[in-house]
Amino acid sequence: MKYSQIKETCLYISDLDLAEEFYHHILEMPVISKVEGRHIFFRCGTSVLLCFLPSITKNEDKLPPHYARGKQHIAFEVDKRDYLKSKSELLQKGITITHEQEWVKGQKSAYFEDPFGHVLELVPHGIWEK
Repeated sequence: MKYSQIKETCLYISDLDLAEEFYHHILEMPVISKVEGRHIFFRCGTSVLLCFLPSITKNEDKLPPHYARGKQHIAFEVDKRDYLKSKSELLQKGITITHEQEWVKGQKSAYFEDPFGHVLELVPHGIWEK
């Protein structure tokens, strides 16, 4: 198989409005779908971030049941030239950088959390390249 990308990923949250405030209003991801009492989906570049209420999706009967607990992790990629600017924008918006990691070839990534305690990461393009 030849995969081109991960098209969507999801986080399990406890409040749709809080997720909308953070991911749409603060991180500026467009909302592409919101179903009250179930989910909210955001556009993130060419991918989709799905945010579900696990109390609902773990009991699905039309789709395979799914849910998770605990601190989930996803990373958001930005252009290498925009990494410092993007990190600065997070700080200006009141988001605390909880850790900055230096990787191979001197590249860095910045970790921060969403209101649900999920570990999010800002990474420059090329961080996983050979």
